[in-house]
Amino acid sequence: MTTAAAVRDAHPSLRSDHGVLAALRSRNYRRYLIGQSFANLGTWIQSIAQDWLVLRITGSSTAVGVTMALQFLPMLLLGVHGGILADRWPKRRLLLATQSANAVLTGALAVLTLDGVVRVEHVYFFALLSGLVFVVDAPARQAFVSDVVPPQHLRGAISLNAAVFQSARLVGPAVAGVLIETVGTGWAFAVNAICYLGPTVGLLRVRVVSPGASARPPRESKAVRDTVRYVLDRPRVAVAIGLVGVVGSLGLNFPVVLTAMASSTFSGGAGSYATYNIALAIGSVCGALVASTLVHSRLRLIVGGAALFGLAEASAALAPDQATFLVLLIAMGLANLAFQAIANSSVQLWVDPAVRGRVMGLYMLVFTGGTPFAGPLIGAITNACGPRVGMLVCGLGPLLAALAVVTANRHSTRRVLILS
Repeated sequence: MTTAAAVRDAHPSLRSDHGVLAALRSRNYRRYLIGQSFANLGTWIQSIAQDWLVLRITGSSTAVGVTMALQFLPMLLLGVHGGILADRWPKRRLLLATQSANAVLTGALAVLTLDGVVRVEHVYFFALLSGLVFVVDAPARQAFVSDVVPPQHLRGAISLNAAVFQSARLVGPAVAGVLIETVGTGWAFAVNAICYLGPTVGLLRVRVVSPGASARPPRESKAVRDTVRYVLDRPRVAVAIGLVGVVGSLGLNFPVVLTAMASSTFSGGAGSYATYNIALAIGSVCGALVASTLVHSRLRLIVGGAALFGLAEASAALAPDQATFLVLLIAMGLANLAFQAIANSSVQLWVDPAVRGRVMGLYMLVFTGGTPFAGPLIGAITNACGPRVGMLVCGLGPLLAALAVVTANRHSTRRVLILS
């Protein structure tokens, strides 16, 4: 066996038929990925700037939670309907429309902030409108990857998307911190608006390898009902989406707990908050690459990932000093991104292509739908009991959910093959 062959056998992600390099060989996918990298950079700049702006205006973690709630409320109400649109219309056309809408909204917020007239109500309104765009953008973007790469490269492509998204997290928060502390929050929003040119150009240059729209779905009320029934009839898919919901609703309230940990527990500022996001990103890139090495889908990996993430977050809440906290944030990022990449790709591979958009719409609804309730709740707990307690609650949720799945599986007559 040659040395190169031995390396490929030792590292499945480098094999010719699987993993990240297989997806990268496609010029089509590379164009799409480069465009998304600009959007991802802007997204992280926007996230840091928006969270810090709300905290600066109000001084309240609850207000940050309300902003999150408003941003994800439309997904709770309309999530599956966005998936129906992704099944009904060409996904590239939908994504071009959502990128343009996001650029306009972000540009408007930048103008208000630069003029010095921005109020928290403006940020709330912006969060709500961007949430409406997200309803269409999220399922279309999740399912569009399967229009760019063949099925055997889907897991590698999804893992690469996650790795690039988190790599932007290494740069975006740092850029946001510099912009906020030098020229102000408004310029951070302006940079994000400009970044939307990247995915627009990328989408225009991508050639889809499968039809952009499926057969016309049934009317929407029946489609929602049928999608839920379809998922419940497939225990692996239902359990995976359920765990994604717990992690998304409770575990990922980072804007609430990390801003409070930065400003209160460790007496820092916007720079500290940016550093925490960079630590998460370092772990997340590693987690996405770990997920890309996996060839087969296993529900036990999803359950284990949720448990490890919850344990890492709960431990971080109790960290005695900032150095330990940063190490645990890296562990959190690794477990979270490995969990998300495996869950996302597994669900897409476990369902029929004809209903993939609707299932991913339900997936995103469950992933973000609890945030309108959990965000303000975690904010209130953080305000009342302190950042450590708020973060501890965030970590215990995924950990207990994973343990509950394992316990239920052991006592169930309808095993979902968690241990396979």
